[in-house]
Amino acid sequence: MGDTRGGCCPSMDLFRSEPMQLVQLIIPIEAAHRTISYLGDLGLLQFKDLNVEKSPFQRTYAAQIKRCGEMARKLHFFKEQMLKAGLSSKSSVSQVDISIDDLEVKLGELEAELVEINANSEKLQRSYNELVEYKLVLQKAGEFFSSAQSSAVEQQREFESRRVGGDSIEVPLLLEQESSADQSKPVNLGFLSGLVPREKSMAFERILFRATRGNVFLKQAAVDDPVPDPISGEKVEKNVFVVFYSGERAKNKILKICEAFGANRYPFTEDLGKQAQMIAEVSGKLAELKTTIDVGLLHRGNLLKNIGEHFENWNIMARKEKSIYHILNMLSLDVTKKCLVAEGWGPVFATKQIQDALQRAATDSNSQVGPIFQVLLTTEAPPTYFRTNKFSTAFQEIVDAYGVAKYQEANPGVYTIVTFPFLFAVMFGDWGHGICLLLATLYFILREKKLSSQKLGDITEMAFGGRYVILMMSLFSIYTGLIYNEFFSVPFGLFGRSAYECRSPDCSDSTTVGLIKAGSTYPFGLDPVWHGTRSELPFLNSLKMKMSILLGVAQMNLGIIISYFNATFFRNSINIWFQFLPQMIFLNSLFGYLSLLIIIKWCTGSKADLYHVMIYMFLGPTEDLAENQLFPGQKNVQIVLLLLALIAVPWMLLPKPFLLKKQHEQRFQGQSYAPLPSADDSLEVDSHHDSHGHEEFEFSEVFVHQLIHTIEFVLGAVSNTASYLRLWALSLAHSELSSVFYDKVLVLSAGFNNVIILIVGIIVFIFATVGVLLLMETLSAFLHALRLHWVEFQNKFYEGDGYKFNPFSFALLDEDDE
Repeated sequence: MGDTRGGCCPSMDLFRSEPMQLVQLIIPIEAAHRTISYLGDLGLLQFKDLNVEKSPFQRTYAAQIKRCGEMARKLHFFKEQMLKAGLSSKSSVSQVDISIDDLEVKLGELEAELVEINANSEKLQRSYNELVEYKLVLQKAGEFFSSAQSSAVEQQREFESRRVGGDSIEVPLLLEQESSADQSKPVNLGFLSGLVPREKSMAFERILFRATRGNVFLKQAAVDDPVPDPISGEKVEKNVFVVFYSGERAKNKILKICEAFGANRYPFTEDLGKQAQMIAEVSGKLAELKTTIDVGLLHRGNLLKNIGEHFENWNIMARKEKSIYHILNMLSLDVTKKCLVAEGWGPVFATKQIQDALQRAATDSNSQVGPIFQVLLTTEAPPTYFRTNKFSTAFQEIVDAYGVAKYQEANPGVYTIVTFPFLFAVMFGDWGHGICLLLATLYFILREKKLSSQKLGDITEMAFGGRYVILMMSLFSIYTGLIYNEFFSVPFGLFGRSAYECRSPDCSDSTTVGLIKAGSTYPFGLDPVWHGTRSELPFLNSLKMKMSILLGVAQMNLGIIISYFNATFFRNSINIWFQFLPQMIFLNSLFGYLSLLIIIKWCTGSKADLYHVMIYMFLGPTEDLAENQLFPGQKNVQIVLLLLALIAVPWMLLPKPFLLKKQHEQRFQGQSYAPLPSADDSLEVDSHHDSHGHEEFEFSEVFVHQLIHTIEFVLGAVSNTASYLRLWALSLAHSELSSVFYDKVLVLSAGFNNVIILIVGIIVFIFATVGVLLLMETLSAFLHALRLHWVEFQNKFYEGDGYKFNPFSFALLDEDDE
């Protein structure tokens, strides 16, 4: 639905949605698949589900969808494997000529091969990690035993030297008895060795001590580098341990504790010669396994590269195939079970293209029977379809976020292209900030081809999608900034000299008392002399407040005028005479009149108090206006306008419900029975469930609805006009914030005559400008402009209760569609 299509289509018309028609297709079953495929390439037909009462498993092509789902699962598996290997899928330009059945077989073979390679690789890697741990145990535990043996030899020598020393006082009296006792009862100690995670080593030692009541000896040594765990494959810091114990009972306890703590045990021998031999054997096996693993990884990498070259084409093919069968499941079989019947919505301009696609599919499928295309009559509301381009799409989405337009209802998106960025700019008026926004959006626009193919972050993607909205916002901000004469709050005399000069040399302070008008009026925008004066704020307040009311009344009038075009298009004369006319009279009798007074006051330079005029127009319409009179006969005009406003309220409320009741009675008079359908109408769509038919007219419900609508408009006329004052408030806030950052940061830091303070001041000014004025204020003004369009403008004419045209199109297939 995004882009316009070539010269085959009529010129784009955004004001009304495309004329739609409900069509019925009768397709021979042998040409059905190709027909749906060609219609998917065309992307101009929205199919209706004719099998709503059937569950997904009861439909004709459930088995084919299951097959496509299985292929999608295999492709997803390949994508995960490629991501793990750091490979990316390449979009191949050449289309691979392969049927869907061959693709299914090929994907199955590739999956089986890849699963087998992964399983073998995991086994080999696990064996390799176990051998790495075993080698560490042999090395560290060998150090324990060699150091213990050397220590035992030294103790034996010391003991021998003491025995040779004879009856010395230093020799213990029981030494001889102890030695004879030790030799007569030798103790057989067993030991277990392995690795335990370092974080669990203290708890491991504590549990061992408690379980055996201290009858073990534990020796640990830390491994310098993290070791790959054989089970998880993750690198873990571990300690090599050797536990000495006595007895089978203690051994069983130690084995259970090792298992609980995830300690991997490895066999070990006391013989130093055998230890060296085992280390050599383990090193040889490690080298062999490393070579085998590298060869396996190379083979796996080549396989994944081969898959990656065709992955995009295969993925698109599988997704297309699944979407085709999903549409085929929405079609119904005719009585003979030789044809499929389809119904769907399509634009009127696409009739020839759809018929061509049907004929082409029948020819390419060698079908003996041609397809049948016919337009159906229905009372069902058609979908809404606007042909937009990359510029207008974002503006249309702003409108659609409020509600999709009813079929052929006037589209606010046409006006939003101008009014939305303009109202934003009224609140954001600064041509310096506007240039910053323009440079940012030009970056997106100039690199849109490259950025559109990349995956961006959520916020960046949102800004990129609305790049043309931001472009219009920045251009209008530059325009209003030139009118306000503000460049980062600094005024410039770009369009000539100021119209005011000092009366005397002592009037150069912040006041306008000593200024006199010496030249012609400043040609464009605000005279720069107003900035920095005492009367700047009162003057700008008055100007922007009155300007906000003028803009608001103008836009609300535009909304009511569009409601007239809607009523004319749908031939609803009741809405013209009893909705459009009283609304125009009521709004302009009060706020249109206020806008006229503002313009007269600007033109004449009068000092009349408009607050007083409007208040006493209601409280004392016959009282004399005195100095607040702006034109002759103003009092009589006000009385007439007030009477018109009072008449407009019952005019809106009362006639419409009674006229609707009368219309209903005339329409259904004498229609107690409906005629039977003729043979010619047998193919006409049964849409009684979508139409209202002959319903009872609830007068009370219609009257209450009209009462609510009238009250809403009368109160809304006041509240909506007041709501437009946000243009003044946000414009003032933006200007004052900009002025504060300039005066209190940049100018203040420049006054210290210190380079470091000046640099710090510039950095703070840049961050404050970007963070607060270019990001927060932009978002704030955007949201306020959005509210003014959705509530104040669109509620005058826009129903927004339609539904979007969602055609079956391969171009719109989502990557994550299941």
